[in-house]
Amino acid sequence: MQIAPKKMVKIHYTLKDAKGTVIDTSADGEPLEYMHGIGTLIPGLERQIEGHDVGEKLTVVVEPKEAYGEYDEAQVQDVPRSQFDVTMPIEVGQSFQADTATGPFTVRVTKVTDDMITVDANHELAGKTLYFDIEIVDVREPTAEELAPAQGGCGGCSGCDDGCEGGCGGSCSGCC
Repeated sequence: MQIAPKKMVKIHYTLKDAKGTVIDTSADGEPLEYMHGIGTLIPGLERQIEGHDVGEKLTVVVEPKEAYGEYDEAQVQDVPRSQFDVTMPIEVGQSFQADTATGPFTVRVTKVTDDMITVDANHELAGKTLYFDIEIVDVREPTAEELAPAQGGCGGCSGCDDGCEGGCGGSCSGCC
């Protein structure tokens, strides 16, 4: 069976950067299982593995625009240290959830001075070309339970326009 929209797919993957450094892999664990075509994977990866069969091994290159987007300098801001919890040490590399008028999002600390903390709201892979080694392990029809969230039914996050407060696998309380 070929990979197509709304099929359940299992893949083993190794994600590398342009230098060949491994960023993430499923090689030593279980394959990644997902429903194809509903936005679970980055668009460039989904597009390039669609139509392939179980047992195939592929090398896929995904440009930033089809992955996590281009790096946006406007997403980097200096924030007064006084806006952070002063009882907690703040170090480069830490992540924080920032609450804004448009909702919460994650920022990473990139610089710390006595007065200011520089935070970056770009995804850590923004602006990077991604290199995947993929092995297609399984492709199958979804069960009724797996298909329901992809069709907008409650019970999962897929299909909810404004996020799911209950977390994946939970109730979509009001977003369906």
